Amino acid sequence: MNRRILAPFLVLLLALSTMTLGPAFAQNTPTQSGSGRGTVNAEEMELQRMLQGGRVEGRTTIPDARSEVLIQPQGKAWRDFHNVTLAWVGGIAVGGMVLILAAFYLTRGRITIEAGPAGRTISRFNILERANHWMVASSFIVLGLSGLNLTFGRHLLLPVLGPQAFANVSLWGKIAHNFVAFPFTLGIVVMLLLWVKDNIPNGRDIEWFKMGGGLIGKGHPKAGRFNGGQKMVFWITVLGGGIVAASGYFLIFPFWGEFGVADMQLAHIIHSVLSVLMVAAMIAHIYIGSLGMEGAFDAMGSGEVDLNWAKEHHSLWVEQEMAKARQVVTPSGVKPAE
Repeated sequence: MNRRILAPFLVLLLALSTMTLGPAFAQNTPTQSGSGRGTVNAEEMELQRMLQGGRVEGRTTIPDARSEVLIQPQGKAWRDFHNVTLAWVGGIAVGGMVLILAAFYLTRGRITIEAGPAGRTISRFNILERANHWMVASSFIVLGLSGLNLTFGRHLLLPVLGPQAFANVSLWGKIAHNFVAFPFTLGIVVMLLLWVKDNIPNGRDIEWFKMGGGLIGKGHPKAGRFNGGQKMVFWITVLGGGIVAASGYFLIFPFWGEFGVADMQLAHIIHSVLSVLMVAAMIAHIYIGSLGMEGAFDAMGSGEVDLNWAKEHHSLWVEQEMAKARQVVTPSGVKPAE
């Protein structure tokens, strides 16, 4: 008897619950979009409608008005550049340079001193020049590796190291990248002050390039303290490194003055493209200064180079140094004893 009385009451209660909760449930239940691409609610449909115009802005109560922009169309182009274009540019530049140098070594071999070691040396770089060179070089290696990790690390290192180890490597790499930028910049400035007078291009540099710099075929073109190739490396380092450093500081300390997100994206594009091109150029520089040429490393190692090496690659500079030495031994105005 009790069940017969309770049954109508339960049916009525269920009906009232459905009438009360139905509209609220309908507002939060996703509806199928007409495009068949998934389910979207009312807010998402409104957002998609706004996105058709490209830029989406709103209102904010914080002082920075730039936070009012929710969607920036240029950001999509920047993302595509970072994920696709930069990877191709870097891969072709760096990978291509490695392949070229490998092919050159297999066909040409190591460039030796044609006359053989003289057994005598001549001073090429002093301690200040060598110390500054190694500060720039070591800083550049840290910056290059940590920067390349941002472009290629997800594809190359993540599968090998795993998520946690890769996250730690990337975190410390980013910290090192930001702080090592300061000694790198200082070294660029010092390098400019020390060597700019010896790296002014002249007509001999054109002849040097025409003859392949002594790297191709026989014979060595005349050159001063720095030959055409070294001058090119110098200006790539000073000008390219200067622009990379300036754009890098712009990214470390963002939103100077009226600069916005679009300016940051442009700075990143300049920074990243020049960086991968510099990495490719420095790989060639490292090769020539170590494995590729006999006696070249001594210039930045001990600072003393073999005399025959110096005569073959920097004959005009050797003549100048010899003339200076004779002036020291025999001061002007003093006649040698008979």
